[in-house]
Order: sequence, then structure tokens, then C-alpha cells
Amino acid sequence: MNKKRRFGGILLHPTSLPANHGIGDFGEAAFNFVDYLHSCSIGLWQILPLGPVGYGNSPYAGRSAFAGNELLISLELLADEDLLEIADVLEKPPLKKNFVDYNSVANFKMPLLKKAALNFIDKNELQEFEDFCLAEKYWLDDYALFQSLCDHFNDTRWFKVWPKDLAKRESNSLSHWTKEKEEEILIWKVYQFFFYRQWKALKEYANKKQIAIVGDIPIFVAHDSVDAWANKDILKLKEDGTLKVSSGVPPDAFSPTGQLWGNPLYDWDVMEKNGFRWWIERLKHQFDQTDMVRIDHFRGFEAYWEVPAKEKTAENGKWVKAKGEKLFEKLHTVFETLPVIAEDLGVITPEVDALREKNNFPGMKIAHFSFDIAKDGLINEHNAYLPHNYEHLCVAYTGTHDNDTTVSWYNSLPPNYKDIVRRYLSCADGDVPYLLMRSVMASCAQFAIIPMQDVLLLDGRARMNLPGSCGEPNWCWRLEKEQLNKEAIERLSELTRNFARQSKLEDLKLLFKR
Repeated sequence: MNKKRRFGGILLHPTSLPANHGIGDFGEAAFNFVDYLHSCSIGLWQILPLGPVGYGNSPYAGRSAFAGNELLISLELLADEDLLEIADVLEKPPLKKNFVDYNSVANFKMPLLKKAALNFIDKNELQEFEDFCLAEKYWLDDYALFQSLCDHFNDTRWFKVWPKDLAKRESNSLSHWTKEKEEEILIWKVYQFFFYRQWKALKEYANKKQIAIVGDIPIFVAHDSVDAWANKDILKLKEDGTLKVSSGVPPDAFSPTGQLWGNPLYDWDVMEKNGFRWWIERLKHQFDQTDMVRIDHFRGFEAYWEVPAKEKTAENGKWVKAKGEKLFEKLHTVFETLPVIAEDLGVITPEVDALREKNNFPGMKIAHFSFDIAKDGLINEHNAYLPHNYEHLCVAYTGTHDNDTTVSWYNSLPPNYKDIVRRYLSCADGDVPYLLMRSVMASCAQFAIIPMQDVLLLDGRARMNLPGSCGEPNWCWRLEKEQLNKEAIERLSELTRNFARQSKLEDLKLLFKR
């Protein structure tokens, strides 16, 4: 295997696909998108976390680190199996083409998913389903019960709203509610079976086209998730499930009081004693779903910012050492390959770099962060995010899901910053978005991944997320079918081929073998 092999990819979450029922799904539009990538010689499709979304519809605050988002299930594919009627999927609800209204989508899709699940159960062709339930028992039983209880109590905050004996997972209470919610539990398991089967078919199709799926997982779990409820022993939680300490990051130039995230933190001593089982199971599941994975907030494996639960800001926290080195040593003994992208943005210490480099994980470079001004008023040519400064072992982006589109990013810059961008790229204003994308693809970075919004030269209305804000329009942007036109295909194909980024799935598998 040539270690200098170059990879090109596109970042687009499945919710943004142009499907028919208000949100992207795993049906025809997803298969067409794979064909689109294949026609452009693109070998990587990067997505966001696939789990059921939590507060604010964020895939990074999901109800489960293992389950799939039920809203991504294709109704058309269920109709093809005679689990729904044609009339069910031909109905055109008043849902927007270019925007996901999550509440409206759920109100339309969930009753139809329930209808399909009941029809599936009535057909009594359950062997494959039972095999799935047995294989996924580690997380599935708890997830199905958790979702049933969330519906019952109309709230995911198990540590505040649910009865105390249930929050504590006392055996009598678990037995009672498992029996009480038996039918609902079965239905939630069927939803996950639908999700698993449809995603597996889509991934297999992509892999046959030599396209690898790049997944994404947040390092921490949400407090109002089944992961926290079912795994209190490996988290720094009180007996009643409330936080002892909270996750976050310290104050910096952008946030004078820091960021208080509210996720529970891991008890790394307990994790080490049980052989890091939860992380092993999590990555086994992830590598079954995707071919590579980006881990958000990688620096938390070296040390994390711990804030007392009583604090209202992140100012009075402290850095606490994690056991990432021992974790990855263990993972290398379990997995033949460990294809991980380390999200190492922000203030990174030499210790974090050493952990990433020891494990041969590529870090991330964001071109939007490239342009700062030196004392002489010119560009700071030593900025590590400038494309000419990239090392080979990295993943280069124009921006990520947290950045504005390149069109909007450039338009919002002050005049002196616009000037250094134009000078660096040797171009006029209107050529900046394309030429920044070209610089990323031309760089020596082993991986170059471009958000679909930038390929299409879209403005800020197509932004996926604005960090520090919650709710709409975050996570709501959708691609329209007409935007995948010949001009966009030619633009992407030219960049891929000109800079030798036609990659194959086999190349990726060989690359990470130790």
C-alpha cells in the first residue's frame, strides 16, 4: 500500500438528502447520491452521527450512542416490502423541500412507522429480526425500554421526572415497566431493525461502488440519554442520576466564561477496571455501520475540563487526566484496524498531539481558520491551517458542519481580511469559494473533504449549524435534487481527478493496518 495515497470526500448528512417526506432518508435519493459521488470519482462520504436526535435536534446530543434515528427510515422501502400501502407513501404532507421541520416530520412519519412495525409483526417472519435483537442485545433492550418510558412520562430527563426507583434502575421497577411496556418495546426494536437493514443495504451499495462511509461520534454521551441511564457505573453521576461534575471547555478569547456542556463525564478508573468494555462495544457497533470514524473532541481522551455541577459557567473547572493512552492500546488489540479521525481543533497541547501521533490518527485542518494577520499587516504565513502548511497525515476541510458556508464566510470578513484571502488565492472576490476549495484539494493532506454546500457554492442559508445556538435553523438544511446538476458534477470531478484524489475502499482498509 502506498502511504501517499490521496483521498477525496464529501460531507453531507443523510437528513439533508432530497427525499420525499420532509427529511432525507435511506431510500432512492440516498442511492442516487452514492451514484453522484461515484460519477465524480469521490471515495469518501462523511456523515454526522446517525443516532436519534436529542435536544435542539442535534445529532451530537442524541438519545443513544448506538441506536439509529428512526426518522431516517425510508417509507418507500417499507412499502416495497408490503409493510405500508402505496397510498401511505404517495401522501404529500405540507413539508418543506429544503428545510427539515423535525416536529412536523415526526408527526407524519412516526404513525406510519408504527403501522409498518405492526404489519411486520403480524407477518410473523421474525427470524432475521430475532437474530438482530440477539446480536444487538447489549444496547437494544435498554434503548427500547428507554424510548417507551420517554413516551410514557413525556420527558427524557429520567434523572428529574421519572420515579426514583426507575431512575436508579432498581430491579423490581425495571421488571414492572418491562412487562408494562412489552408491546411498545417490541415496536421500538422493530424500528431499529428497519433502520439497521436499510442502512446496511445503502452502505453495501456504497462499498460496492468503492465509496467508504466516514461516520462521526461525540466523545461524551448526553445526560438525558439511555447511555447515561443504563451506564451510571462508568459515569461521574450521583446515585439518583444527577451530575457530580459537568463537561465543558475553559474560558478563551471567544468565550470569557468558557462553555458548560452539561454532559456527564466518564469515570476512567472504572472503565479501565472493566477493560474499557463500553468503548469496545461502541466502536464495534460504529465500525459495523461505517468504514471510518471521526471522534469529536479528541483532546478529551488526554485530559478533560471538569466543572463542579453547581457551577453556572465553566470558569471554575480544572483539567483532569483521562486514560486515552490505555484505551487505545486496548482497542488496538481488539480491532485489526482502527480507522479514526481525531477532531483536534482548538487549543491543543503537545500531549494531545503525542496521543494522536502515537496512534497514527489524522487530525483536522480547517481552511476557514487560515487567515490571520501578522504585525506587518500581511498574512501570517505560518498559520497551521493554511493549505501550504498541511502535513500529510491530516484531513483537510474548507469548513465543517459547525462553519458557515465558504461563500457566506468570505462575504462576512472585514475588508482587510478579505484582502489577504484574495492575495493568498490570487483571485477576485467571486472566485474565492472555488479557489479555496481547490487549495484544499491540491494540498498535501492525505484526506480532503468538502461540505456539499461548498461544492454547490451556496450561501449562509445552507449553513448546517451555528455553535452556541439551539434549535432551528440548525441541522435543518436540505439539498434540492435540482442542485445536483451537470455543472456541479463537472466542478467536483475536475478537482478530484486533477489532484489525484480518486480513492478506493480497499485503499482505506490497507492504510490503517499497523
